[in-house]
Amino acid sequence: MGTKSVTPEQNGGGSGIAAWPTIVKTYVEDLKMEMRRVTWPNWEQVKATTAVVIASVFVFAAYFALVDSLIGRGITQLFKVLGK
Repeated sequence: MGTKSVTPEQNGGGSGIAAWPTIVKTYVEDLKMEMRRVTWPNWEQVKATTAVVIASVFVFAAYFALVDSLIGRGITQLFKVLGK
């Protein structure tokens, strides 16, 4: 999936603002061509990957809440010991 850089001189549009329409046209044509090559997931794949993402978010949230709680308690205990 290579990308190509088109300069105004290569595109035949000259330079400066006058070259913009040609550059934009080339970009849109390339974009359309790439979008035709995209393979979109079917509905079952979308549902499955969405479920995995949502489940992962909740698992990581629980993990980080637990770690935060443990570290918070540890720091509180450390302050109690050092504050005496």
